[in-house]
Amino acid sequence: MMKKFAIVAAALVAGGLLAGCTGSRTGDGALIGGATGAAVGAVATGSTGGALVGAGVGAVAGAIIADSTGRCYYRNRYGERVYTRCR
Repeated sequence: MMKKFAIVAAALVAGGLLAGCTGSRTGDGALIGGATGAAVGAVATGSTGGALVGAGVGAVAGAIIADSTGRCYYRNRYGERVYTRCR
């Protein structure tokens, strides 16, 4: 159990270090989500397969969440697009 914990902790630390170097919000989200998903999958199932599934699901979810900018467009009274924070 301790060896598994050390591997998961090392993956999380490596993911965090690499996320600071990528420069892309989507890439950062995918990397952080993948590392977190792998950790949760490994702990929840106790198997490598669970870690792989968790990494895949976490990477996809992280990329989708990071890709949303929180900015929406609306039309003003002249019909022009105006970008602002989502309501």
